[in-house]
Amino acid sequence: MPKIAVITDTDSSLPAELAAQHGILQVPISVHFEDQSYTCGVDIDDRKLFELVDRSNRLPTTSAPSPAAFEEAFEGAFHQGASGIACVCVSSKVSSTYASALSACEQFPGREIAVIDSLSVSMGEGFMALAAAEAAQRGAGKDEVAAAALDVRGRVHLFAVLSTLRYLALSGRVGKFVAGMADTLNIKPILTVTDGQLVLLERVRTHKKAVERLLELVKASLGEKPPERLALLHVTDFDRASALRSQLRAEIACPEAVPIAEFTPGLSVHAGSGVVGVVVQSAR
Repeated sequence: MPKIAVITDTDSSLPAELAAQHGILQVPISVHFEDQSYTCGVDIDDRKLFELVDRSNRLPTTSAPSPAAFEEAFEGAFHQGASGIACVCVSSKVSSTYASALSACEQFPGREIAVIDSLSVSMGEGFMALAAAEAAQRGAGKDEVAAAALDVRGRVHLFAVLSTLRYLALSGRVGKFVAGMADTLNIKPILTVTDGQLVLLERVRTHKKAVERLLELVKASLGEKPPERLALLHVTDFDRASALRSQLRAEIACPEAVPIAEFTPGLSVHAGSGVVGVVVQSAR
C-alpha cells in the first residue's frame, strides 16, 4: 500500500476493478426500499434498483455512509500501514457524505487525513480519486495527494441525457403532467454539474439530437486539446453507452482507456433508468 491511502464513496461510480487496480477503497452508499436496506457495490446495482422501482412504482431513499463507516475505513487503512489518508467525497451539496467523513476524522487526532469535497458526482469525483491514487503511488505526501485531486476538480465536466422524466416525477422534482408531456413530445433533458449540483442544462427533442448536443458540449468543454481522461456513464443501458463511446472515438482523440461505468444506485435513483452520459477531464 502507498503511504497515503485513497478512499472515496460509491457515488464516485468507479468500477470495482478500476478502483482495485489503483488501491482505492469505496465506502458504500445505502439504499432503503420499504423495510429492506441494500448496500451499493454489495447487493444492489442499477439493474436491481430499477427492477424494484418498476415493480412498485415507488422510489427508495438513499443515505450517506455514517461517520462510523468512515471510521472503519480509516482504521483499516492505518492498520494496513498507511501513514495518511486522502478521502475524496461526493459533492457536499448533494449528500452528507463529506460531513460524515469530516466527523470521522475526530476519532483520529493527530493523524494525517485530508477530506476533499469533490463538488462533483459520479466519475467526476472518480477522476479526482484516480488522480490522488496516482500521486500516492508516486510516493507523494498527504498534501500533494490532496492537491492532485483538487487540481482535477475544476477540469471535470459531466453531461448526461435522461431517457424519461418519469422517475423525476416519482421523486416529486417535476409534476406528473409535465413528465407525461415531455415523454409524449420525446423531450430528452441534458444534465450537468454546476456548483456541485446536478442541474438540468437543456431540453432537446429526440434522443438522437440530445446525444448530438451532448457531443457538442463535450467538445466545447475540451477546447482544442484532447481529454486527459474520459468515461461513459449509463443506467441500465450499456449498449447505448458503448455506441456513444464509439461516436466519441470517431470525433475526438480519446485516451486509450475509456471505461464504461454504471451511474450507481446512490445517483441513478435521482436520474432514472436509461441515462447515458460522458464525464471528461480537460487538459490544463
